[in-house]
Amino acid sequence: MEAVKKDPVIFEGFVIMPYKYSVGSMASKFFIKIRDSKVITAAKCPKCGMVNFPPRSVCPKCFSKVEDLVELSGKGTLETFTIVHYESPVQALKPPYAIGVIKMDGADTAMTHFIGGVDARAIKAGMKLEPVFKDKREANILDIEYFQPVK
Repeated sequence: MEAVKKDPVIFEGFVIMPYKYSVGSMASKFFIKIRDSKVITAAKCPKCGMVNFPPRSVCPKCFSKVEDLVELSGKGTLETFTIVHYESPVQALKPPYAIGVIKMDGADTAMTHFIGGVDARAIKAGMKLEPVFKDKREANILDIEYFQPVK
């Protein structure tokens, strides 16, 4: 039997898909604490003691259920960073801007977020950072506008 060569069929289109996503009870507590109190929290595993920031309801180390949040100081250390120079319609900020991996004091894991309040040339791995909160908070991660060097 002879193989038949066929051109691929391609459909072009655009789909708008509104949706809602539940972040779950642990992340809800985390975001509400930021919104209402400007307090940074993490989840401490009751079995192995690992402190996860941002919090998770299941410990990634021992897979135990985690239900309680612990309050962190709000200060952290910049582990690494990059300066974004390109523009994309999905970005929350206009470039150039800095994004860094921040490990909060008292946490075993880190989170990526914006770095601001500092000239990009002065950003260094290892610098101490603290959050700057938006005035109008809505219970999401962008309630932390950015992290800046500790004053």
